[in-house]
Amino acid sequence: MGSYVPSTPAQRQEMLEAIGLHDFRQLYRDVPEEMLLRDGLDLPEGMSELEVSRTMTAMAARNIAYSAEVPELEQLCRIDTVQLMNRDSTNINSRDWLQMAACVREHYDAYDGFVLTHGTDTMAYTAAALSYLVQNNAKPVVITGSQKSIFNQDTDARENLRDAFLYACDDGACGVHIVFDHKVILGTRARKVRTKSYNAFSSIDYPETAILRGRQLVYYIPEHVTGAPRFYDRLDPGVFVLKLIPGIDAGIFDYLKAHYRALVIESFGVGGLPCYGDESFYNAVRDWVESGRVIVMTTQVPHEGSDMEVYQVGHRAKRELGLIEAYSMTSEAVVTKLMWILGQTGDSAEIRRLFQTPVQKDQIF
Repeated sequence: MGSYVPSTPAQRQEMLEAIGLHDFRQLYRDVPEEMLLRDGLDLPEGMSELEVSRTMTAMAARNIAYSAEVPELEQLCRIDTVQLMNRDSTNINSRDWLQMAACVREHYDAYDGFVLTHGTDTMAYTAAALSYLVQNNAKPVVITGSQKSIFNQDTDARENLRDAFLYACDDGACGVHIVFDHKVILGTRARKVRTKSYNAFSSIDYPETAILRGRQLVYYIPEHVTGAPRFYDRLDPGVFVLKLIPGIDAGIFDYLKAHYRALVIESFGVGGLPCYGDESFYNAVRDWVESGRVIVMTTQVPHEGSDMEVYQVGHRAKRELGLIEAYSMTSEAVVTKLMWILGQTGDSAEIRRLFQTPVQKDQIF
């Protein structure tokens, strides 16, 4: 460990004598007696060079140059920053969602709102996950990002960040939303629909909560929250999405059984189970359900949702096997809601009840 005075007593005495003094107190002879410090300084223990480097690096990571890149933010509110992680959003997983929710919970009473910057590739999944982990929140949780780096001349990051804070600072803001390309989208209804364009996100089968015209926030659907927020701290990642293709082999279920508790089947059109001259696929689904595992049926089609009652291939499966249907939910919401539910219970009836209970407009009947 180091010392705040980097010399030995003998060296210090030699320096004093070089300037004609014998005691350190003579250096302060012109200072009034009542101003002198007699009990020493209350300083922490000294640190090694490596410890100092680590401490300063951690402190520097919290300093995000919002004020330099988007100076108008300083006129909106006081901003404190925390860097929870720094990674490509492709690598985001359920543990990260729990960490984000825990951070909001820890600081909920101290702040009026929360803005999370996030990569766009999995942003819709994060927005949906946080919608289940942080519920009934009168203080907004806003997620934003950009298609191009904030350091690019043609970036969309500055406008998205400004819009996110404009919404977060508004008295009518609440719940969990994505703010992107001047749109405010419910976390449970958002989906990335374009890989490169600035208008990358859409609200699926539900109106945008609001839009931003310059600095003006225009609400389409005002939201209100009463009561205390509810926070959750468990997710079960044992959920798999099986996208059907023509001629799919039912043997896939044997592999999935060993690894997953719940299966989301993205079927064709309004939804149904295929039959290729035998009952193998139907029987595989039956075995899955009878083993105590969960199946939720949804559709590959982006809009208008499923309706398994329309055709025999869906009607029979839903009635005979008791499959849960997602209707108009986004796949991102279906997956993360199942993770949230399985983190709370393993009871089949309770899983069904919780899934069919709307949360933040995730289901529209």
